[in-house]
Amino acid sequence: MRLVRAAAVVLSVTMLATPAAADSPPSAQVRTDKGVVRGEVLQDHRAFRGIPYAEPPVGALRWRPPQPARPWPGVRDATAFGSQCAQIAEVYGGRTTYGEDCLYLNVTTPLKGPLKGRGLPVMVWLHGGGNVSGNAAGYDLAKLATRGDVVVVSVNYRLGVLGWLAHPALEAGERYQSGNYGLLDQQAALRWVRRNIAAFGGDPGNVTLFGQSAGAADTCAGLASPTAAGLFHKAIAQSYVCSFPMRTEAQAEADGARFAGAVGCAAEAAACLRALPVKTLMEAFKDRSPYPVAGGDRVLPVQPREAFESGRFNRVPVMLGNTLDEMRLYAALIYPQPITAAQYEKFVRDTYGAHADQILARYPAAGYPDLRIAVATVLTHATGPLATCGHQKAFGLFAKAGVPVYAYQFADRTAPPLYDVPGYEEGAQHGTELTYLFPGLLGLLDAEQTRLSDAMAGYWTSFARDGRPAAAQAPRWPRFRGSGDVLSLAPGRGGIHPVDTAEASHCAFWDSIQP
Repeated sequence: MRLVRAAAVVLSVTMLATPAAADSPPSAQVRTDKGVVRGEVLQDHRAFRGIPYAEPPVGALRWRPPQPARPWPGVRDATAFGSQCAQIAEVYGGRTTYGEDCLYLNVTTPLKGPLKGRGLPVMVWLHGGGNVSGNAAGYDLAKLATRGDVVVVSVNYRLGVLGWLAHPALEAGERYQSGNYGLLDQQAALRWVRRNIAAFGGDPGNVTLFGQSAGAADTCAGLASPTAAGLFHKAIAQSYVCSFPMRTEAQAEADGARFAGAVGCAAEAAACLRALPVKTLMEAFKDRSPYPVAGGDRVLPVQPREAFESGRFNRVPVMLGNTLDEMRLYAALIYPQPITAAQYEKFVRDTYGAHADQILARYPAAGYPDLRIAVATVLTHATGPLATCGHQKAFGLFAKAGVPVYAYQFADRTAPPLYDVPGYEEGAQHGTELTYLFPGLLGLLDAEQTRLSDAMAGYWTSFARDGRPAAAQAPRWPRFRGSGDVLSLAPGRGGIHPVDTAEASHCAFWDSIQP
């Protein structure tokens, strides 16, 4: 009888998810496991927005794992985006909101349907924003969907204090480590994809998880998470070193205890924290770490690096990379005005201590017309989760583990910047590659940049299709086997070519002073 019931469940899910025949006209209505949604049929794609993948995490559900969304009667309008998750606007954009009802996703499909009974490849996008800001609505998914014949999904997930606060009191009666609610949201969205994406023409057995910045950090955590096993089949991490340490359980919970005390919730912490206004929580959480917690349960039982080194991770093909001038964004935020040679030297000495003289000799102030760029160059090469030398180590770590690795560095120094500072050369700063995948995000592209954008869309979507990036009329992308197998992505003749980023970023030097 148990086998009969199981077969009936499988059959009902299959019938629910069966897409229209390839020669049928595209429909604006799709039946999901919770009800029918009606999106839009546009000139070359379909768009479905604001689909709930979990219950609103409000009231008693604040700081709990995402719960299944409730079914709805009739046809749900899916032409408008769902609310963004609560956040405070960043200096480079966004808006402040305090709403907690935000667990929605969006689906964009090409008009072309599945062929020969197989669904189209699926790409699930995790936005950046430091896990404290951003939302899925800001990304135009149509270019990837239509140029690559893929189904693209973008996801909102809990941010800041509501997504990443860790405190032992929040774990009472739960199976999960507190502090990873955003990660659990992402995995709930991937489970929604597994159940429903066939109805949109996608293949639930061919899903690529991809993200940028904090979204890349969470993608890296997904690679190391046992509870994400089988939910995706390829991964792309844009601008985050996958082997960079995450918060430990002890660190995160100690910080959470200090936070609870600061907002007057040292006693009866769980009930007290759940009763506080979102604004109070968000303002008090500023400058605290909103990244995954390693240790404590099955979601992320060990540091990602340990998982990758041991081979006990979700072994899928990976594409990894950063931008040529990552830290020019942050140097401009730290130093809004030009700095002096004395300020530059102080920065190096305060940051690197006994090694300062060696660094100043290799990165002399005289070599930079704007010493904020000197600061950014040092940081981009060697320090932190965006660093080029850290990426080189991560490339090697995955290659040693035996999974296919494809490495890149985005190098268009004329790209529209994320944060424009008058009189400052932003270069290929953090986030500048995004406009090439999601048109119009930061600005318009010229003809040469558009050709680069077309090539990148081809590389990304072909990787999603079969794990090997390739693009029409673009150079072959080598599998990473050594430091020279990094594909530089820049516009113009010869702009796409292999480069040795380890040599260009003096990684041997940095390894000698901070192994």
